[in-house]
Amino acid sequence: MPRGHTIAITSVVTVLAVGAVAGGAYYVLHTRGTPRETAQTFLQAWQRGDLTAMRGEVAAPGPAFTPAYQALAKNLGVRSTTVTLTGVREADDSAVAAFKAVQHFRTGGQWSYDGSLRLKVEDRRWKVDWSPAAIHPDLTDSTKLALKTVWPARAAITDARGERIDDGDDGGSVQQLVGYLDKATAKDASQLGAAYKTGDSVGRGGLQATFEKRLAGVPTTEIELAGAGGKRVKLLGSVPGKEGEPLRTTLDTGVQKAAADTVSKVSKTTSLVAVRPSTGEILAVVNNQGGFNRALDGRYPPGSTFKTVTAIGLLAEGVSAGEQVTCPQYVTVGGLQIRNSEHEQFGALSFSDAFAESCNTTFAPLAAQRLGADKLLAAAEMVGFNQPLNIGLHATKASVPKAGSEAELAAEAFGQGRITASPLVMATVAAAAADGTWRPPTLVTSLQQRAKPRKLPENVVGPLRSMMAAVVTKGTARSAGLPAGTSGKTGTAEYGSGSDLDTHAWFIGFRGDLAFAVVVEGGGGGGAVAAPVAARFLRALG
Repeated sequence: MPRGHTIAITSVVTVLAVGAVAGGAYYVLHTRGTPRETAQTFLQAWQRGDLTAMRGEVAAPGPAFTPAYQALAKNLGVRSTTVTLTGVREADDSAVAAFKAVQHFRTGGQWSYDGSLRLKVEDRRWKVDWSPAAIHPDLTDSTKLALKTVWPARAAITDARGERIDDGDDGGSVQQLVGYLDKATAKDASQLGAAYKTGDSVGRGGLQATFEKRLAGVPTTEIELAGAGGKRVKLLGSVPGKEGEPLRTTLDTGVQKAAADTVSKVSKTTSLVAVRPSTGEILAVVNNQGGFNRALDGRYPPGSTFKTVTAIGLLAEGVSAGEQVTCPQYVTVGGLQIRNSEHEQFGALSFSDAFAESCNTTFAPLAAQRLGADKLLAAAEMVGFNQPLNIGLHATKASVPKAGSEAELAAEAFGQGRITASPLVMATVAAAAADGTWRPPTLVTSLQQRAKPRKLPENVVGPLRSMMAAVVTKGTARSAGLPAGTSGKTGTAEYGSGSDLDTHAWFIGFRGDLAFAVVVEGGGGGGAVAAPVAARFLRALG
């Protein structure tokens, strides 16, 4: 009996011992979680860009872990990553999780590929057994992912007929408008966006710069596996680019050439702009001097060409072309003594003849008596002054401040004082007279204009045209040799300081559906100098 009791106790102890061993094995071998859960947590953290959370799921991240993911943004320009777990294969204490990654580039394209994560058990938990292949299956410790951009051929800038004008064959004035190509600086690349790298070809100045992205298109992006020295080991994928879009301008190369040939023969600095009155389209922009584009950005006093504006205001207020006025040698308005060019005087004459002979001593008192500062300002703003310009490259708007005194108003009446204008804007003043509607100048028709067309009052257009015709037939431009059918206005604009002032020579006008403005810096009299330049230009057109 004692013997049997002993045996029974031994059996119990044995059973307890076996149970203890089995329980210990379970405790030692049991792994918390699943490989799917770990893979999902890791991939979701990758998608969020949470490197800290990703490291928490890795068995041994190592020093290369963080830089490897940061390189996606640095080397590939990745904006964000979308990762989807597609399956898990498990074998004992290891597993492989398959995923699909989509890398979204800052340039707008995306690259997708299939990858996998290796997982293993460590400290009774499933962990990612990380290596560079966890980012892309071909990536190793000795390779890296890199981008190569391949730009399409740059699109053309053309004239109105679709002929290319950005090839350097159309003269310096066209080159001023078009701009040129240059290598991008680091600053350029930063401003233009992720597709651009230092050294890429970019537009510099003119339309090439304004429409850089339209003309350049979008490069094809090649994702490559690079080895030592950045040499390509393997092409991993590509994102198709997009061809650039040509830019059609309103320039008429025939008108442009005639204008350029004309001003090239003038010894003094000269600019000429031609526009189409019925549309506002710019047909020609020329300067006989390089560098600063005076035709678009010049800030000249317009002189007596501004009498066209004052005449619009006076006609609108009821002054008729035949109304009798006086043109004395001198007149004083608001304490300012005013004289005519060459101290001329014409006595009693019609308003039309005072315009044709460019009588300052007529227009200054009339502006003070019949217009006032507000109405003169309104007339100027009706034909482009103080209006925004949007032609596709820099152009300075014409400025006319509201006169602060009667003396200033008198000076403004004949284009002096603080008024400034470019040949571009003065060409649109002539165009408004020709068509009866002022239209904002347009060089690229696809651009939305900021200023709206302005129709001139009905009682203004007919008389104004006849008055401008009289300037050519019997007024200050009668000896300029202008072709029949030309109408216009001369201008002799004083500038500088002192008692003996130099003058710019102006002529604005129209003939058919062509309006233009010419300025000769320091040229002297508009009728003697600028009007003959306009005559040679019109004759060159045939």
